[in-house]
Amino acid sequence: MRNRIAELRAERSWTQADLARRIGVSRQSVNAIETGKFDPSLPVAFRLARLFGMPIEHLFTDEQGEE
Repeated sequence: MRNRIAELRAERSWTQADLARRIGVSRQSVNAIETGKFDPSLPVAFRLARLFGMPIEHLFTDEQGEE
């Protein structure tokens, strides 16, 4: 699954550690989510959506690019 997390984080000038603190996960987890090595749990996905002020489907897309 692809995502826009790194792009949205960069727009806010947040480090991975900043984002991790805001959503209650480790910096390593943020890195793994951003690089597509790990899909977040549903609670983490909801926290990301609330933090960025957009629906989950605007943050994550399947491998074919569909929301």
